[in-house]
Amino acid sequence: MRKHWLLFTQTVTIALALLFIVHTLKPELLPNAARSGVVTLYENMPQSAGTQPPVAGLSAAAHKAMPAVVNVFTSTVVKAPINPFLDDPRFRFFFGDQLDSEPQNNSSLGSGVIVSPDGYILTNHHVVETADQIEVALADGRTTKAHVIGSDPETDLAVIKIDLPGALPAITFGHPEQAQVGDLVLAIGNPFGVGQTVTMGIISALKRDHLGLNTFENFIQTDAAINPGNSGGALVDASGNLIGINSAIYSPNGGSLGIGFAIPSSTAKKTMEQIIQHGSVTRGWIGAAVQELTPELAESFKLGDTKGVLITEVIRSSPAERAGVKTGDILVAIDDKGIDSWNVMLETVANLPPGKVVQAHLMRNGAAISLQVKIGKRPAPKAQ
Repeated sequence: MRKHWLLFTQTVTIALALLFIVHTLKPELLPNAARSGVVTLYENMPQSAGTQPPVAGLSAAAHKAMPAVVNVFTSTVVKAPINPFLDDPRFRFFFGDQLDSEPQNNSSLGSGVIVSPDGYILTNHHVVETADQIEVALADGRTTKAHVIGSDPETDLAVIKIDLPGALPAITFGHPEQAQVGDLVLAIGNPFGVGQTVTMGIISALKRDHLGLNTFENFIQTDAAINPGNSGGALVDASGNLIGINSAIYSPNGGSLGIGFAIPSSTAKKTMEQIIQHGSVTRGWIGAAVQELTPELAESFKLGDTKGVLITEVIRSSPAERAGVKTGDILVAIDDKGIDSWNVMLETVANLPPGKVVQAHLMRNGAAISLQVKIGKRPAPKAQ
């Protein structure tokens, strides 16, 4: 009996060890792995600050990332002109029914990045917002229909999904917070619908905002050639890891002038996870408009070296009004987070969960005050 018990416990131990190894290294092999909101993502190990891996030929980085970048397109039905003779039986006898056929017209919308072996794809909101029927062409030549899981106009991100047998080639997420100006990058996408294309450049700037492109802006600027059709494609580092989703270019004529913008993959990942789990993105809101303090404003309010933002409007019945915030107050901090710009205030409030009570530290008439504000849910943006 003792021998059988030992054999049983050893078998169970080995089985659990094998299950742990499969769950850790190959979770997609387990049944129902993609259900219950759990999505498998690949992420590389963070490196020490200020270092970039040696470049042993950028072809290795390109070959690593290219299989995960797809072309997003739509098939539209083109109606033939209505011909009054089509209803004439004699006309149809000679010419048949070909004149009222409906030829297909394939139109490239942009690019996308496979982020999970289960078939989730990150792209731009503006790439898919007007498409009735979406299809995806993989780098290996396969094409399939896709459906929209959800999108977020305020970051210009969307998640679509395809269903194909087997594990799909997913991108590995990098760490854009470690990126530095001058780092080599590759932009991968499908410009002008010509086919998958890789361009090279450097990071020209980080944390670009106030561009008027999105509500939430924290762009990586690059001089890698980005053209129409690259939207939704990948910006990868010298190791082939995703650090951004190509989103926009500065150009008066539609062509690349060496000023392109990508949404950091950290922002994209956070947005994507909410879309996959809930179908949309939920953000905090207090209902107050602010203006950044100029030196002249700071002097007029006798603030000295105090940093903050000026409350210019308080929306009626908003969390800010209920808490007692007034127009003309200077918002200095939320809890222990200092607020020194409009962008910091927007990001700080948006990242707070609705229902959370925070301390708003303000200056009013030269005196410091503190108010409790219960965070509300940010309203959905109005359709343009």
